[in-house]
Amino acid sequence: MPLPLPFRSHILPPIPSLFFSPPLFSIKNPSKTSAIVRFLCNPCRLSIMADKTHFASSKTNDTNDTQLSNYPTPLSPPLPAISKELELNRAMSASSKSSLLSLSSKDVIFDDEWMVVVNKPQGIYCETVLSSIPQLLNSSTDSTEPRIQTNPPELHLANRLDRDTSGLMVITKSHKVAGKLVKAFTDHKVRKTYIAMCIGSAPKWDRISLKSGHGRSKFGVWRVYAASDVGRSLPGGSSVRDMATTFEVLSVNGQGRFKEPSKSRTNEEELLMVEDRGVTGNEKNDEVLIRAYPQSGRTHQIRLHCQHLGIPIRGDVKYEGVYEWRGRIYDAHELHAESLSFDHPVTGVRVELRAPLPLWTMQAFQPAL
Repeated sequence: MPLPLPFRSHILPPIPSLFFSPPLFSIKNPSKTSAIVRFLCNPCRLSIMADKTHFASSKTNDTNDTQLSNYPTPLSPPLPAISKELELNRAMSASSKSSLLSLSSKDVIFDDEWMVVVNKPQGIYCETVLSSIPQLLNSSTDSTEPRIQTNPPELHLANRLDRDTSGLMVITKSHKVAGKLVKAFTDHKVRKTYIAMCIGSAPKWDRISLKSGHGRSKFGVWRVYAASDVGRSLPGGSSVRDMATTFEVLSVNGQGRFKEPSKSRTNEEELLMVEDRGVTGNEKNDEVLIRAYPQSGRTHQIRLHCQHLGIPIRGDVKYEGVYEWRGRIYDAHELHAESLSFDHPVTGVRVELRAPLPLWTMQAFQPAL
């Protein structure tokens, strides 16, 4: 039975437009609704609610801050603001090249029934190289010889290179060989050398070995951490891992000479333990050609350590490398996987491979005019 109009007005007095304009609900039980309305229209109760909400929010923020403070602090700086746009353009360029890549026999460094090693071009993804291998293997077969029908090879990437890094890539032709060779890389039984063109202040050392931590920061970016932080937890559930690299200077501003990679291994006692931030604020006036001997295989390891030493790789915008140098724009970083040495996963024979050097390495031994 409908209530008389005066009784309705007594139960539900007009609500100030400050809180509801127009009303956001309809009344189904006046006796219960009146209590709700009185609660909502009571400024004291609203203040209590706001205080409780603010307290809960502050408590959550304090907890998050405490959790972040428990993580180790990276020693290397965050990515430069300009790197995001430049990296995106480079990624789009590499994707557009994927359908155009066609490796030839001149790109093959080594080939047998178990694996093939090629000289990867700069600015190409590893997956693009892998997808071009079947065509390469078919074209390398002499068409005048009768072709034996066999099962297609089970191709795998035994090692990976960054998109803009050129040089030696190993592709295995069976699951079994892939497992053995990948384990050899993981266990650091493969000896590797790289060559890089860096821009910075000429180093005061001819040869240096350093060991640091390596991991992703809270923004998912690879950073250098202190050696003493190895094993500590990082945001996302990962932890700081160790990385060690030996560097030697080959030339500075065109002055120097090319020398063969050293076969001596770095002793643990020779390693400089990284505990402080790297070289910063130096003038980038010198061209420094270096060779790197990574003792571990962390993502972007050489690039990060070059940045830490104050000689970032030319074109490496992600890690503070110049992308414009002496009137020229560099669309990729200049890092080359020069050599690999390992025991053959099937025969056990020692395999030593060298990739042809890119043009910029030869130019590094010519003094600038």
